[in-house]
Amino acid sequence: MYSVFSQIPMSNCLKNKSMLNKSIKFLIENKLVAVLLLTLFVGWGIVHAPFNWETGFLPSNPVAVDAIPDIGENQQIVFTKWDGRSPQDIEDQITYPLTTSLLGISGVKTIRSSSMFGFSSIYIIFDEDVDFYWSRSRILEKLNSLPSNLLPEEVNPSLGSDATGLGQIYWYTIEGRDEQGNVTGGWDLHEIRSVQDYYVKYALSSASGVSEVASIGGFVQEYQIDVNPELMRQYNIGLNQIVKAVKESNKDIGAQTIEINQAEYLVRGLGYIKSISDIENAVVTAEDFTAIKIKDIAKVTLAPKARRGILDKEGAEVVGGVVVARYGANPLEVINNVKSKINELSAGLPSKVLKGGRTSQLTIVPFYDRSELIKETLGTLKEALTLEILITILVIIIMMFNLRASILISGLLPVAVLMVFIAMKLFGVDANIVALSGIAIAIGTMVDVGVILSENIIRHLEENKEKLPVNYVVYNATTEVSGAIITAVLTTIISFVPVFTMIGAEGKLFRPLAFTKTFALTASIIVALFLIPPFASFLFQKRSLKKVSRLIINSLLILLGITALIYGYWLGLILIAFGISSILKSQDKVTEKQANYINIVISALAIIFLLAEYWRPLGVDKNIFWNLIFVAIICFGLLGVFTLFRRYYTRILNWALANKLLFLSIPTAIVICGFLIMKNTGKEFMPSLNEGSFLLMPTSMPHSGVEENKRVLQQLDMAVATIPEIKTVVGKAGRVESSLDPAPLSMYENLIQYKPEYMLNENGERQRYKVNSEGLFELKSGRFIENPNNSKKTVTIPEITVKELIEDSDGEFYRNWRPQIKSADDIWNEIVRVTKLPGVTSAPKLQPIETRLVMLQTGMRAPMGIKVKGQYLKQIEAFGVQLEAILKQVEGVKIEAVFADRIVGKPYLLIDIDREKIGRYGISIQDVQDVLMVAVGGMEITQTVEGRERYGIRIRYPRELRANPTDLKNIYVPVAKGSSIPLGKLVTIRYEQGAQVIKSEDTFLIGYVLFDKLSDYAEVSVIENAQALIQSKIDSGELTVPKGINYQFTGTYENQIRAEKTLAVVVPLALLIIFLILYFQFRSVATSLMVFTGIGVAFAGGFIMIWLYGQDWFLNINFFGENLRELFQMHTINLSVAVWVGFIALFGIATDDGVVMATYLTQTFDRNKPTTKKGIRASIVEAGEKRIRPCLMTTATTILALLPVLTSTGRGSDIMIPMAIPSFGGMLIALITLFVVPVLYSWKQEIQLKKN
Repeated sequence: MYSVFSQIPMSNCLKNKSMLNKSIKFLIENKLVAVLLLTLFVGWGIVHAPFNWETGFLPSNPVAVDAIPDIGENQQIVFTKWDGRSPQDIEDQITYPLTTSLLGISGVKTIRSSSMFGFSSIYIIFDEDVDFYWSRSRILEKLNSLPSNLLPEEVNPSLGSDATGLGQIYWYTIEGRDEQGNVTGGWDLHEIRSVQDYYVKYALSSASGVSEVASIGGFVQEYQIDVNPELMRQYNIGLNQIVKAVKESNKDIGAQTIEINQAEYLVRGLGYIKSISDIENAVVTAEDFTAIKIKDIAKVTLAPKARRGILDKEGAEVVGGVVVARYGANPLEVINNVKSKINELSAGLPSKVLKGGRTSQLTIVPFYDRSELIKETLGTLKEALTLEILITILVIIIMMFNLRASILISGLLPVAVLMVFIAMKLFGVDANIVALSGIAIAIGTMVDVGVILSENIIRHLEENKEKLPVNYVVYNATTEVSGAIITAVLTTIISFVPVFTMIGAEGKLFRPLAFTKTFALTASIIVALFLIPPFASFLFQKRSLKKVSRLIINSLLILLGITALIYGYWLGLILIAFGISSILKSQDKVTEKQANYINIVISALAIIFLLAEYWRPLGVDKNIFWNLIFVAIICFGLLGVFTLFRRYYTRILNWALANKLLFLSIPTAIVICGFLIMKNTGKEFMPSLNEGSFLLMPTSMPHSGVEENKRVLQQLDMAVATIPEIKTVVGKAGRVESSLDPAPLSMYENLIQYKPEYMLNENGERQRYKVNSEGLFELKSGRFIENPNNSKKTVTIPEITVKELIEDSDGEFYRNWRPQIKSADDIWNEIVRVTKLPGVTSAPKLQPIETRLVMLQTGMRAPMGIKVKGQYLKQIEAFGVQLEAILKQVEGVKIEAVFADRIVGKPYLLIDIDREKIGRYGISIQDVQDVLMVAVGGMEITQTVEGRERYGIRIRYPRELRANPTDLKNIYVPVAKGSSIPLGKLVTIRYEQGAQVIKSEDTFLIGYVLFDKLSDYAEVSVIENAQALIQSKIDSGELTVPKGINYQFTGTYENQIRAEKTLAVVVPLALLIIFLILYFQFRSVATSLMVFTGIGVAFAGGFIMIWLYGQDWFLNINFFGENLRELFQMHTINLSVAVWVGFIALFGIATDDGVVMATYLTQTFDRNKPTTKKGIRASIVEAGEKRIRPCLMTTATTILALLPVLTSTGRGSDIMIPMAIPSFGGMLIALITLFVVPVLYSWKQEIQLKKN
């Protein structure tokens, strides 16, 4: 890295005409261009920043934002409705023939399908490299060319919306509320559903980026004609005649135009049904000038249509909808567009005056808004980046002890981050917690670039004995290390090649991170080589100002500070302190060196205070003073350790050189320990992201009807709503009117939003609220209340909302959780406790986004499961139940979460037509089926057109005449000649159990056995335990796998296995490339291997830190009343893809210190050419002493900058922390390479000396 650190003659430097050096020289000489470039990067970056900043006069065009990447499969859905048909009919006549036809499409990887009552959903999963919209065109092409006899005549398959499973970004209900926002009621469900279907739905669909808006809940109105079979028999009227009469009574026509007095009139014949009376007066037949109308033989009502979806909010039925974002759309932007549409249409929603005089206005009330999670996730990352930059500034100020250089290096970071946003926009990389984490873990390397350059500039300025111009010196210093900087960054970028090669879910998850880290490092090079030099030449210019001018400037600084203090900004104190320091220096009261020290102390204290205020590592409930003390101890303590390390470095190095074998045994032991720990570390795909909400997904018994499912759903919602920490709970049974939701009526989805730990203000930020001297919270009403969650005694008070509390920056935080609730897991345990209802299965712990991803990838609603394939549903179910019993015995499996699909359990009434009997009466199968379809199921024969609204007209028997098998036997079947025949004389009715849902994969029938792991176990370990136990049962004969049955474990762990296989090949390849880069730098295999030892030591250090995190005794001490294990969220860390990405990031950083040391060792030996053993060791120590500071600064910056990430508790921290742990532990242990490289280099030189 530092092969060009040796002094280059000035003449050679000036003769160097490389494009890079010419660009550097041009910018140093033309600082205005550098200022314009800086302005361009900052302004352009602000325009594309994802943090919703106020851009003022600048336009706002942020990069696409989501909480996490969409790692679902490349999937399209073919949805087919066939009302009233059983799952078996759907499977046999629609799903299977369609699946066989679609399998031939180019790029198809697999096809999953579900056949349910009334519809078929076919999921076509394409290879990752197939374009989303190209795949849709191929499917449409195939559907349009299907053979004419492949599907039933009345069936028309359609392509689902152009969205993914993560497209459901906004759920809402429509409720009647008064002017104060209180729920009023007063609306019938069918009224609200009509508003949703014909007004709200279409308005929201017009928002930019929306793919579809689907409705659920309430009742869809329809006209129902309940015929009287006895009257029909008396009048000898068949159902077909009634159907014909209604259809012919519901028709408008256009009769061209006529001209009257030279004016053209359009002629319309009005005949659409508008009311019940219009249907009642429809003529069925007429005899002897007497018309028989519908009302003579039937009863017409406007009633609810049969439904397969229910929505419930805390025990009350509601109407709602879901907004689905289009594929590739910016979710945050789409949500904002939807909210704008809601604001537009809200004023036009219907209202009514209730009996008490209150006005009830229909209001759209969201109960799941993805933007909240997105903003909280970005807020966590924004906070982490801000704190990292502050800590970096602190490290640089303390260790460089040069305020100007600190400003230069510190200014690099925010500018480089803004440049990353520009690159993300240009390359189409979305902003999410994983992608932006690439910037967070690149901070250390980014700072390293600035440190190397700035330190070299300072050294050249100090050695400028010839009093050469500052521009000249800065240029020479920059060109001297430019090649080394590029080499160092290139090494780090190469280390991330394995991440670019990932495929599948892990590739979608972490490739954006690799892009952003590469963007960040590239941006840091651009800033370091093209912007720091011109600004350095400006800052280090010696200027002579008159004393009067200095006094005026410093007085203005003090005055500005006083003004800031008056307006409540304590940062004014810093301005006052800087002003006083400058006045003292100008009055010769202190020397320039002393003034520099004073300014550094002021800056350091200010940064420590900022960190204490915004980091709050001890928690927001702790006093700012204790947070300040803790931050000071942590930062100054670690910096003190590094200072001691630097002071005693020479002494330790001399000992290591004298005892090489003994010293080298230490890193060897560390490496061995690290590899042993790696072999025994549990594995999982990814730690789950805390979304701030839960999805409870139990199921009821397959035979449960609509009313029973509604009752159970309401019980679940009411039970969950009793938990004080729950904000809202909305339950769904069945499906919304969307192809993205193929849920049976017996499947519940209870979306549970829990309160944040502390009360938030309207901007979603933690807010302090006013308290009196006794610690009681003051309300706007004038009352004082205790926070019952902090009170030791039992206090019962009404629930407090943010509107009732008084904001006060000097007040206290209001905690929403009870004292015994420490984490979201405790809330889930409460949910599990209250939802243990008879007839309801248990459910694994799930979250909305997590569940959608799992269901997209595996087809099941649990992170782990067994896929059982076979030819017969009963056989699949029976084997699944056997596996269920075995899984409950597996170590690490959560017993209550084990559940095998009960496939065959839905009651069927089979009406078997006797062909001989119908033949006697001259009746066909079709005649009987038509009667059954209309009389029992009811048939929608036409639709009314009432303005914007459409309502179906359904003809059927009254419910009381079709309530049981006996009633069904009395249905009359018309005969061409003679009286109608009761159905019972023509058919046999029998009961049979059948499938509620038929699932298949590539035409093979499948069933699932779902299970989950206990929190202390690793995902892959549990799967391996289950595999071993099942195999042992098979080997012992306790379990027999029937012929035609095969089983396969499935779940997110498959991604981990695939990622491991990829990394096993690519990581060694990347390490080989790094080694080659080092070889081309040093031209020595031995030296390159010495530097390479840093990767091995850091690798082991990362695993040692992972092991320590899982040990209960490690840091299990209280500090200012806070347990350090809880503070750093220490628990068992499994080896996930996130952890591997952390290690890959570590490889690039770990070589830096070794490269710095080896480069200077090479230069020192080239210069000194020692010929004795003593001379060799003296040269080793000389080189080590001169390069120890930049090495320690890199390490200190990396370690300290990761502390805010390790203590972060916000949304997204679950993913950032596993990535940070390897770098933190690795860099701590990697300090030993500052001795390993010199010792090995010395050994090599001494051996060569002996040979000579």
